[in-house]
Amino acid sequence: MLKKLLCSSLLALGLMSGAAVHAQATDSFDPYMVRVRGVYVGFQNGQSGGLPLAGNTKVEAVSTWIPEFDLTYFFTKNIAAELVLTWPQNIDINVGGAKAGTIQALPPSLLLQYHFTDLGAFKPYVGLGVNYTFFYQTNNILGGAASINNSSFGVAGQVGFDYALTKNWQLNVDLKWIQMATDVSVLGNKVGTVNLNPLTVGVGVGYRF
Repeated sequence: MLKKLLCSSLLALGLMSGAAVHAQATDSFDPYMVRVRGVYVGFQNGQSGGLPLAGNTKVEAVSTWIPEFDLTYFFTKNIAAELVLTWPQNIDINVGGAKAGTIQALPPSLLLQYHFTDLGAFKPYVGLGVNYTFFYQTNNILGGAASINNSSFGVAGQVGFDYALTKNWQLNVDLKWIQMATDVSVLGNKVGTVNLNPLTVGVGVGYRF
């Protein structure tokens, strides 16, 4: 599934890059950028559909830091697409405030961006796209008594900026909100939904070429 998603994303970027060839020929610029970031993922953990469980027993994903890297292609000086990647990350799950297990999550996102280019070295941008998160070890909660869904699909929004340190190197600060939710089951029966909806804050460097 992940290979299909990445292949489809790269194919889409390839088709769009072909459409941008003429624009590049008349207005030369460096179309590629790669970035690496350290990202804090702050889960919102809204509860619905029967959660929290009895009393105030909430099911929560624990906020954490993760590594992130992305590939960006500029169709013009202002319009770009960004594919955001990492590798499966361990996420602790608390039930009633105590650790009840650990799952893994792989959350690639694809965003279309607009970059503001008339502010010198300071280059802010906004983006909108989609996120598809894959969850692994989904039944590793309360010793296997509880589990979550395998995946989540939702909207992703983004604001951030690059600051040019040299012609090629950029400092990057990035903020995203990701629509992410998963159903929770206990002994095979759905008991509600956790609306994870993480807000992520990232700081890193980029190289444009």
